[in-house]
Amino acid sequence: MQVQYWFELFGTAFFAVSGALSATEKARADWFGATFIGYITAIGGGSLRDVLLGNYPIAWIKDVNMIYAVFAGIVMAKVFYSYFIKLKKTFFLFDTLGIALFTVVGTAKAISLGVGNINAAIMGMFTAVFGGVIRDMLTNEIPVIFQKEIYATACFAGALLYLTLHSYGVNFDYNLAISGSIIIIIRVLAVRYDWQLPQFKKHE
Repeated sequence: MQVQYWFELFGTAFFAVSGALSATEKARADWFGATFIGYITAIGGGSLRDVLLGNYPIAWIKDVNMIYAVFAGIVMAKVFYSYFIKLKKTFFLFDTLGIALFTVVGTAKAISLGVGNINAAIMGMFTAVFGGVIRDMLTNEIPVIFQKEIYATACFAGALLYLTLHSYGVNFDYNLAISGSIIIIIRVLAVRYDWQLPQFKKHE
């Protein structure tokens, strides 16, 4: 599971970058504000997962490397800000990589704690999207999961694929690559072709 651990660190850093960029662009935050939002974005989903699963101490409290990953992401966002900001898809890129990694890692962690498959998939989805929900709320944006974009659905689909491959004994590294790639592909295609789920209630 060493690979899982490293991917969790990478996912944490990716979300910290997306949080810091969002804070700077949408809220015009200073260093403290960007760091705070980047931090909350990075650890929010994993914290919710651990609280719901009763997994204490929470991951970032137990492992200081999580904190280092957050700050590495924030510093990267600062150092390469002028480059990132020229690329309109940069925020989308880091957010998509983050949800792909966090979905699979969150699902795998839930399974390791003895959670059933459906609940494990839900935990994987929560791990991926909850940090972004907090980020959007703090920057006064409507969270992506409440918009028309396919976002949490992509995570849930990836989590279900992970569980299916896991049940057939597929090696974790290959499973992570396949399931994470599916999430990225669904998310990219959904944005590219404006895929949407049916509205709960159509407005006149």
